[in-house]
Amino acid sequence: MKLTLFSDGGARGNPGPAAVGVVCFNDKSVVFEFGKYLGETTNNVAEYTAVILGLEQLQKTLKTLPDVQEITWKLDSKLVVEQLARRWKIKEPRLRNLAQQCWQLLAQLSLPCNFQHVPREENAHADALVNTTLDAI
Repeated sequence: MKLTLFSDGGARGNPGPAAVGVVCFNDKSVVFEFGKYLGETTNNVAEYTAVILGLEQLQKTLKTLPDVQEITWKLDSKLVVEQLARRWKIKEPRLRNLAQQCWQLLAQLSLPCNFQHVPREENAHADALVNTTLDAI
């Protein structure tokens, strides 16, 4: 079985009110999805936080889905994808700390997780979760 996750983080104002959205699919059906308000922060912090919260939920979900063999994670933040792959340096200390949290959570997964950069249009579901969450505050 293959899981595909999409995540997004956004801040209105940058920094400003921020939220994340994460959705996990298994063969086109939704396994889990959520949006969460973060308070005031930046777009980049929100993008990383979306991955962290998504990884935490993914760990719980994998306990109930033992036949998962492949995980693909798609997001529209090239910065996060490249930094998590260690191809780009992380200069900002706060982002470095968030990347470390991601790497620790990834190391706890029993499966490899392939991060892919996608155009914003392909990340519409997670983006909608962000906007719905921000519109509700």
